[in-house]
Amino acid sequence: MPASKQREKVHFTSGDTTCAAWYYPGSNGGCVIMAGGTSVTKEPASDLFAPRFNDAGYAVLAFDHRRFGESGGSPRQVVRFDEQVADWQAAIECAAGLPGVDPERVAVWGFSLAGGHLFRVAAGSPRPACAIAQTPLVDGLAVAPHALRAMTPSALLRLLGRGVADTLGGLLGRPPLLVPTAGERGAVASLTTLDAMDGDRALDPGRRHANWEQTVAARIALRIGGYRPGRDAPRTRCPLLVVVCDEDDSVLVEPAVKAARKAPNAEVVHLPGRHYAPFLEAHEQAVEAEVAFLDKHMGGRGARGAQDERGAQD
Repeated sequence: MPASKQREKVHFTSGDTTCAAWYYPGSNGGCVIMAGGTSVTKEPASDLFAPRFNDAGYAVLAFDHRRFGESGGSPRQVVRFDEQVADWQAAIECAAGLPGVDPERVAVWGFSLAGGHLFRVAAGSPRPACAIAQTPLVDGLAVAPHALRAMTPSALLRLLGRGVADTLGGLLGRPPLLVPTAGERGAVASLTTLDAMDGDRALDPGRRHANWEQTVAARIALRIGGYRPGRDAPRTRCPLLVVVCDEDDSVLVEPAVKAARKAPNAEVVHLPGRHYAPFLEAHEQAVEAEVAFLDKHMGGRGARGAQDERGAQD
């Protein structure tokens, strides 16, 4: 079904600004919160999966992190990890208060960088009820050397130089120095791994998202190596589904599998293909596994009807 069917724009406060989101009302009382990684905004991040979750009865709240997309915050296109985790917490509170949503049945779904954030979200709050981390970036220290080797020496030097200049400029209040989120080997871009350029085909095959700015402040190149959200895995409080792709050349497989092994209640699903395979050739397998996980931990399609029946009897 079209991604725009039965959805409405909502906003919620996070920090000193507001985040924009699409809300799909559901029928079973559960709600799935969704967001994408790095510069991926709510439409390319969720348009393929949100309608499928909605068809299964779940409400969906798909949002833009602050400084990206239709959300507020400046300077723009700057990734600040702690801010984005705070945006997730604010989104959980927003979803819990939406009409028809059971506040005890709110799940979170993220991929790539956002999938990594979910380890921190699941460790830092009694909510969510469950979490789905799809091809998550859980250990920048493990991934960064591989990503750097995927760059040509000259491109790497230029990226790091731009990152230093962007960091210093930020301290002086200058506008961010932007680089493409993904590029071919030899390009000055945040990521130039073998599967980095699959993103357009996976997330925007019809070029519908004309306003999607696929850039990020260059300072991320200096910071991503120190971001290790998988270290929070032992403290995660909710059931966790970690979806990995066995040929993932961007966030790699082993760091996510290792993190899942340390979580108290985690399942790992292996899919064939590269980083974006859940949006491409492995989409049906991903949807089937993720809906089954939601049904298992959030009561499934009939939960709302059962609750309503119990309420009528009371």
